[in-house]
Amino acid sequence: MTATSVTVIGLGPMGHAMATTYLDRGYDLTVWNRTPAKAAALVARGARLAPTVEDALRASDLAVLSLTDYTAVYAILEQAPAALAGRTVANLTSDTPARAREAAAWLARHGAVQLTGGVQVPPPGIGTPGAMTYYSGPAEAIETHRAALETLTGIDHLGEDPGLAALYYQIGIDMFWIGLTGYLHGQALAQANGISAQDFLPHALKTVDFRYFLEFYAPRIDAGNHAGDVETLSMAVASLEHVVRTAEESGVDASLPAATLDLFRRGVAAGRDQDSLTSLVEVVQKG
Repeated sequence: MTATSVTVIGLGPMGHAMATTYLDRGYDLTVWNRTPAKAAALVARGARLAPTVEDALRASDLAVLSLTDYTAVYAILEQAPAALAGRTVANLTSDTPARAREAAAWLARHGAVQLTGGVQVPPPGIGTPGAMTYYSGPAEAIETHRAALETLTGIDHLGEDPGLAALYYQIGIDMFWIGLTGYLHGQALAQANGISAQDFLPHALKTVDFRYFLEFYAPRIDAGNHAGDVETLSMAVASLEHVVRTAEESGVDASLPAATLDLFRRGVAAGRDQDSLTSLVEVVQKG
């Protein structure tokens, strides 16, 4: 093993992008995947395909995991627990903060250190300037493997708690999927009315630029200030009712905006009708 030895386990789109980046940067790369055929292009470029999980782990001090969830992590690592001793596992697998903490404790019992990671770019962003990954776990492990980790993305180390990176990641993913789904619903509505996604693109870019609102709302949310001096929940209800009716009139499934409208109405029913939309933070916290 050398300072430029690394193992990548899991060769889905993200893992494959990471493995490719390591090869591009001259790393001594070992890979393992449940379906070995997915490694063919990497092997052709010089990667070593480990025949077993044990071989993959023993090949490097650093193992980078990119899997579907922590169930898959355990299914793989439980095949060779003895080979974990002395290794650092950069676990870039998405799952809950609680499961990240449980996995860190499990790895520690087998002599390994987990660095929990949450990658903030899609696979094509790996190895590009400005790409970033949330990490949490021991700072010493970050420093030991900084060069290898920064080969993939920049490092945003959130602290020692192994659950923090997973938490920050899930908060971002919460916003991402819901926001992107809103965009797709809007484009379904546009196309139903003869407007192409490309034609609407400049308008979409302006609409989803939430910077002003986020910077305005963040300090108010922290202060518990939900004054309806800019907008109110009752205004939001009326506005979204129009969206639902427009979708229905266009023959578009309105269940997505209708679900949001239901949440808005719950806020009104809770007496927040003259408060800002930010009052929903407290409404959903109370269930």
